[in-house]
Order: sequence, then C-alpha cells, then structure tokens
Amino acid sequence: MKTKKRALKQLVTKNMKIMEVIERFPEVAPILMSYGLHCVGCYVSDIETIGQGAMNHGIDEETIDMMIKDANQIVLEGIKESDIDNRAN
Repeated sequence: MKTKKRALKQLVTKNMKIMEVIERFPEVAPILMSYGLHCVGCYVSDIETIGQGAMNHGIDEETIDMMIKDANQIVLEGIKESDIDNRAN
C-alpha cells in the first residue's frame, strides 16, 4: 500500500522536468511525443519542465492540460496493473 501512495504523490504535472517524468514513468514518453513534445531525449529535457517545453513548441494551455491528463491516466493504469499483479502473487 505504501508503494501506491508514494506513486500517487509523484503523478505527472506540467511543472516537472521532462527527464524526471521519463525516468520515473517511461511509459509516458509516447504520450508526450504524440502531443508534439519531442524533446524527450533532447539536451534541455533535464532542465525544462513539461509546461515550458510544450509552450516553446507552440502547444496551448488547454492541450497541455489534456496531455498531462493522458499521461496521468497511463501512470494510474500501470499502478492498477501492478496492484493486480501483486495480489496474484
């Protein structure tokens, strides 16, 4: 249960550094890229936040919010699958 609570505290926000998100939740990379945030492997990904990168690529605030929502949905699905796997063992 502690793992689930810790993971929930670390959900994706637009204020998180891009590389920080990718390191914690690699499954989120395709989501970010599908929205046009291709700086997943870029040299600025360790200093630029998702929000900054998105704005620099011309992504509007509403789309950023949708991208964050989709990223969090993927993370939550992974947490749920992990819980199911742990209960099966």
